[in-house]
Amino acid sequence: MIVVTRLNATRFAINADLIERIQENPDTVVFMATGAKYVVRETMEEVISLVAGHRARVVSLARQAVPSDPPPHR
Repeated sequence: MIVVTRLNATRFAINADLIERIQENPDTVVFMATGAKYVVRETMEEVISLVAGHRARVVSLARQAVPSDPPPHR
């Protein structure tokens, strides 16, 4: 999930994996695969950065959860 801000300054989280596209003209609109769309204060570049950071955290956590060397076979 990433946290974004509506134009009225309320913050909410959206599932970054469901973002279909982002448009900026002049407001930033996030279109979801579910058909929902959200107008947010963040720029397109900021939303993309939030998504990239989210995915980097997921990969990092997955690497920490998997042992690098399998235990010896007995």
